[in-house]
Amino acid sequence: MTTGPSPDCPTPKTSGSPNSPAPEATSGTHPPLLTRPLLLRFVSMVGASLSFFLLLSVVPAYAAERGGGGAAGLATGSLMLATVLGELVTPRLVARFGYRLTLIAGLFLLGAPALVLTVSGQAAWIVGVCFVRGLGFALTIVAGGALTASLIPDERRGEGLALVGVVSGVPSLVALPLGLWLADRVGYGPVAVTGGLAALAAIVFVLGLPDRADRADRSEQPLGVVRGLRTGALLRPVLVFAATATAAGIVVTFLPLALPSASAGVVAVALFMQTAASTLTRWLAGRHGDRHGSARLVLPGLLLSAAGVLVIAPTANPVAVIAGTAVFGAGFGITQNATLAVMYTRVSAASYGTVSALWNLAYDGGMGVGAAGFGVAAGLTGYPWAFALTALLMLGAVAPALRDRRREDGVTARRPAP
Repeated sequence: MTTGPSPDCPTPKTSGSPNSPAPEATSGTHPPLLTRPLLLRFVSMVGASLSFFLLLSVVPAYAAERGGGGAAGLATGSLMLATVLGELVTPRLVARFGYRLTLIAGLFLLGAPALVLTVSGQAAWIVGVCFVRGLGFALTIVAGGALTASLIPDERRGEGLALVGVVSGVPSLVALPLGLWLADRVGYGPVAVTGGLAALAAIVFVLGLPDRADRADRSEQPLGVVRGLRTGALLRPVLVFAATATAAGIVVTFLPLALPSASAGVVAVALFMQTAASTLTRWLAGRHGDRHGSARLVLPGLLLSAAGVLVIAPTANPVAVIAGTAVFGAGFGITQNATLAVMYTRVSAASYGTVSALWNLAYDGGMGVGAAGFGVAAGLTGYPWAFALTALLMLGAVAPALRDRRREDGVTARRPAP
């Protein structure tokens, strides 16, 4: 077992630092991106995404119908609590059992409990089912994310991660409203079974994947989640991404409440603009990062996100709301891609599971904290000032972003010319 990386500078992959030119820029190589293993992984990713988002709103509605609003809150709360707890332990499971077996276990825990969701309408049963599914979802996104990263060529990491975002994002956009629509027409039981089968069917495609937590990587001690949080080179992008994820949770949760009920059309257009802008800029950021490095995109993405939230603040102005959500979405997409690409570049493949866990913890934790805190602030100040305060608080992440950028500039200056 070799000595691990220093706390502030994990051992980088051979592809270079995130601020160095991609290998194809100097060697002319351009490895294929859409390989058979990656396409198989995309199919399993779609199955997991359909299973999770098809039931995300359906289960709370089922719980509320059986046990009231409190049961609905407990259902969602247990799901997210289990997800966060699962994200903390998944890197250890990956190190012990490998990506593929951990991903299979996650898909099983995500799918099988859904098949028996409607066996009972008791709140304890529903909460228990949600908790197990949350653990499965955590294993799926952390182990699956690390496996996916290992299937993407280092030279095309940014573009590959952007494509991953599209493949996982589109099913969620379709499944989230589709679940409630189907439940209203065919009942909760058939929808729950459909969601369960989607995850279980994905296991078949995982069986055809290579397990990239291979023996070569076992010679190096992977970073654990706690050590990763104490590693400045990983913590800084995590803090920046968490700041933008906090705002994402606020926008999705409170924008429909902040606008008058007559503005439902404006909310729909605004949220669509956010998603479209985020998808587009995540792709563009990935292509730019592969050619010029992703580290320099982190700070602009943060500033663009904060600016978008500030533009949303005059919520009585529909144009400002739509424009603000579009600007925020653009910044959020850039930050999503750039932070994840930078983090993967700063560790060896043995620690991909830790990177996936840290990034998803920032995403889930940021959205949860943002929604909870904004609700309190809006009750005291009103929605416009609460949005303005959110934008101001997001600027607190400028400090780690600037420090990270100076560190990258120093590494680049010290690197000898090829």
